[in-house]
Amino acid sequence: MPAATPGTPSLLRAMNDRAALELLLTHGPLSRTRIGHLTGLSKPTASQLLARLEAVGLVVATGTDAGRPGPSAQLYAINPRAAHVGGLDVTPERVLAAVADITGTVVATHEVPYTEGAEAVTQVTEALGGAIEAAGLHRTDLRRVVIGTPGAFDPQTGRLRYASHLPGWHSPTLLEELAAALPMPVEYENDVNLVAVAEQRLGAARGHEDFVLLWNEEGLGAALVLGGRLHRGWTGGAGEVGFLPVPGRPLVRQVTRANSGGYQELAGVEGLPRLAAELGVEPADAPGAPGAAGAPGAPHGPEVAAAVALLARAAAAPEGAHLQFLQSYATALATGLASVVAVLDPEIVVLSGAAISAGGEPLRALLEAELAELAPARPRLVPGEVRERPVLHGALESALAATRDEVFDTSG
Repeated sequence: MPAATPGTPSLLRAMNDRAALELLLTHGPLSRTRIGHLTGLSKPTASQLLARLEAVGLVVATGTDAGRPGPSAQLYAINPRAAHVGGLDVTPERVLAAVADITGTVVATHEVPYTEGAEAVTQVTEALGGAIEAAGLHRTDLRRVVIGTPGAFDPQTGRLRYASHLPGWHSPTLLEELAAALPMPVEYENDVNLVAVAEQRLGAARGHEDFVLLWNEEGLGAALVLGGRLHRGWTGGAGEVGFLPVPGRPLVRQVTRANSGGYQELAGVEGLPRLAAELGVEPADAPGAPGAAGAPGAPHGPEVAAAVALLARAAAAPEGAHLQFLQSYATALATGLASVVAVLDPEIVVLSGAAISAGGEPLRALLEAELAELAPARPRLVPGEVRERPVLHGALESALAATRDEVFDTSG
């Protein structure tokens, strides 16, 4: 069928179809009358539109709005089985996979722990295969998969950079091997970038075109969104702020070999227990103790768990040594963040990652005050809202955005 040209009835129909589908995604089930009101279409045109979308399997009738005044009306919703996507969150400890339907509902997850000598292709196919099986689907049912990893794959060489701590992911032929093993299109994205995608679509950055997301868990990193789009840099390394040289720490040379830099050593989680001890803050429950963060099955490693426990307790009673601890950590975070803010002048900075979120409002307020002293611009600092599995949610949202563009296009 020839492509539609501007102003033709087929293009206008496709535009109306897409507008209606986006409304159903946003509002949930709607009646013909409501869709007509929201789109400005007449009731007969809205009826034709819904009949057309139902015929191609993009919408389904879901019942009526019985219980409201007046005659009941048929409701329509996005058909969740119109398409499915996959997302993976890869860390040195495990690979977590999920499958979501076209509405964004997660229908299944599966986790594969890292084992010594495991190959990346095996980890990915096992994790994704487990999620697909749990969802009652086949591999060919997934339209797209997005994989989030620390570091980034260099678009010129195809090799993973900035993540020497990720075992089994540095083969020069890895992307070719994964493409051969998986039948659907696969995309790769930095994990912190995916957290920014999640916040942009689901959380604190909705409606913002220019923002920075500062992340601190196993590593310290940032995501840069400019004009509504991720800025990745020439080699994919934009936002690797842990490598920044900063006052207060000796210069770190051969940073890629060390997999660290001045900002990481100043404000990373590994230094927080030492800082707390210097200020007289009593240690929290040892990671791995029964019920403690960092115990088997907990979402973070022992270093992050120890830092989170210290910060949460300090934030719960921010006075004396606890306040000094939060203030020192805020100063450390502001030291590197000031350079980022001075260069980019973002509208907001989203604070994310367990080792920042644990400090709560006391840490946020102290960091904002410190940043005002160190940087000429004064962006608002806002806490991230996507707290549970943000990398995985970002991977799914990224996959969904591209898949909806394909599936919701009825112009062909």
